[in-house]
Amino acid sequence: MIRPVVSGGSGRSRERAAALALVERETSQILVVDDELVIRQILADFLSMEGYQVETAEDGKAALEKLDSTTFDIVISDMKMPRIGGIELIETIRDRGVDVLTVIMTAYGTVETAIDAMKKGAYDYLLKPFKMEEVIRVVERGLQNRKLQRENMILRETIALYRASEEIATSLSLSDVLDQLTGTTLRELPADEVIIHLTAEGGSVTLCTRASRDGHKVQPEHLELSALLRAHGDGQPVLVHGERCPPFLTADAPPVTSLLSVPLRVPQRLVGLVTAVSVTPGNRFSEGQRKLMSVLGGRAAAAVDNIRLFENLQATFRETIQGFARALEAMDRYTAGHSDRVTRLARLIALELDLPLEEVETVTQAALMHDIGKIGCQANLNKPGKLSAQEYEIFKAHPTFGRQILEPISFLRPIVSGVLSHHERWDGTGYPDGLKGEDIPLAARILAVADTYDAMTSSRAYRKALGHDVTMREIHRCAATQFDPSVVAAFERAIERYREECRQRGVAVPE
Repeated sequence: MIRPVVSGGSGRSRERAAALALVERETSQILVVDDELVIRQILADFLSMEGYQVETAEDGKAALEKLDSTTFDIVISDMKMPRIGGIELIETIRDRGVDVLTVIMTAYGTVETAIDAMKKGAYDYLLKPFKMEEVIRVVERGLQNRKLQRENMILRETIALYRASEEIATSLSLSDVLDQLTGTTLRELPADEVIIHLTAEGGSVTLCTRASRDGHKVQPEHLELSALLRAHGDGQPVLVHGERCPPFLTADAPPVTSLLSVPLRVPQRLVGLVTAVSVTPGNRFSEGQRKLMSVLGGRAAAAVDNIRLFENLQATFRETIQGFARALEAMDRYTAGHSDRVTRLARLIALELDLPLEEVETVTQAALMHDIGKIGCQANLNKPGKLSAQEYEIFKAHPTFGRQILEPISFLRPIVSGVLSHHERWDGTGYPDGLKGEDIPLAARILAVADTYDAMTSSRAYRKALGHDVTMREIHRCAATQFDPSVVAAFERAIERYREECRQRGVAVPE
């Protein structure tokens, strides 16, 4: 038996005290692995007296079991041991991705043997017999190195967290938030699969999105959602490795190296959960990554909740608009359904023009409200026969009345210009402002065509409906005079799709 030599410890007490202040020795965990009980006891006693938290294991197999349940900063291991020796232990720690420094002890071979161990993942080595002074020197140097690594990791994670949080916090699109969350998780963690579930009304949890590094390995149905939700009951994330993963997976799930699941919570309420899974041997999620995902999950939860509130506001907005339009149409049986038909056609024209979806939505809402100003017209504008000059002037005022109704409502302001200008003409002879060409807002140019088609093909008190072909020829003839030619072209491409949608809805189409 080769025992360590205990000597020379007191001469370095002042230097060690300074080092200890830097590395917070009292929180450092050391695992001593040796098949000789005496050496384990001597090292454990000495390191404990120096202020470290120490545990022991009789060989590599016992050490791996402890590493599965306890986080250590340093493992000091003998080279030659039964069952699993020091080299195999170091390789297994490396392959599993365990965040710990390893120091090898050996009385066999030469310095080259110890250096070979370092090539396989050991941080440093101790040649037996060694003085305790040497042990302390290696441990202190290792802990300082580990502290520096952790600080660098925290810095990198903080920068990544700040960037991702900024992107998430400024987004009003649920798909953007989820894409940023999955992208950041795959970029910052050794994850092979990221799966996000969100809660629906009533509290049910449904799959929302998923992303993977190299094709889907773990399917959403492999997750035991009930087990994860129970574990998240106190708002805490779940971080498990290896043999501790199965309770959160179904029996047919592939082998999993590491699983990290973070609840997406706002005060008093679960919004969803994001689960990262690693199936690659050695790729384990760290405690620092758990903390990063917890913070990022908090930001994402707030963003998801805000977006849902915004979407609810938008839904209320749409219902309000529809209520206004229905109230208007209730005043005149001849215009019943007009706003709905114009809205559907205007939307198809906007899509045919390849407008961004936000602009398509603006055109759609403006179309629904384009005649709201008629509420302010007191005259009977649908009487049989021609309007008098005075009545026609009242009629021409309805776009301006529409602006006066809508403009005070802040969330309706984006549609005001379309409502106001939908009777302007491409040649500048329209009303109310005589705008010409591209000075007319695009939404208004789209509404002008859609409104004209439906008005011409619908019956009024003063005339019968015109046929589809007659109306198409007239609109085509008026391109570049009354209408924007590019909008007319888009209308001509979209009209058959519109008519087919009408047929599918059981709505009569002009013949």
